[in-house]
Amino acid sequence: MTPPTAASHGDARSFWNQRYSESDWAYGQEANTFLQEQAASLPPGDALCLAEGQGRNAVFLARLGHRVIAQDLSAVGLNCAQQLASSQGVSLQTLCCDLAAFEPEACSTDLVVAIWMHLPVTLRQAVHRRAVAALRPGGRLILEAYAPEQRNLGTGGPPVAELLIDPDDLRHELAGLELELFRTQQRWIDEGPYHHGESAVVQVVGRKPSEAR
Repeated sequence: MTPPTAASHGDARSFWNQRYSESDWAYGQEANTFLQEQAASLPPGDALCLAEGQGRNAVFLARLGHRVIAQDLSAVGLNCAQQLASSQGVSLQTLCCDLAAFEPEACSTDLVVAIWMHLPVTLRQAVHRRAVAALRPGGRLILEAYAPEQRNLGTGGPPVAELLIDPDDLRHELAGLELELFRTQQRWIDEGPYHHGESAVVQVVGRKPSEAR
């Protein structure tokens, strides 16, 4: 979930606070369907959701029994996440911070989730590197993002090429993971008013090896 331009961090925070203040849930209250499919069989553990927005994915994981930290730049979005968690009888830990300043502890979590986390390239590279380092051996990263072809579809996501994710670049950025699933495809997405229609995506499930190689 990303602002429509590579704006300053202050502008990005204002953008998201405004979006998450709207009457409708920006991306709905149901978790991303790719996450639902891939996380359904994972054992409960510690989970970190990056750029989590209003908390739909974090709440889904909490309902599965995970201990979830939901990170986002927007305090408004994270307040919505807590409301959603309360309404569904689960609890979350929220962390309001800029990803540029967030470096999770190494080997501190069993699952990292990045759904529609679109960032300027240099920052994205750093965040992906830190995410891999944060996973414990055997832990997984689940990611879905818009591919460059999404600009021609206009059904959601950032309209600037820099913020879309080239699959070849992504492979390099996730070095250190065994890629159990890595694919690009077009699929129908129906996630609230801002993600709706046929979409070009890249999907990843990566596993950190149990032993260093």
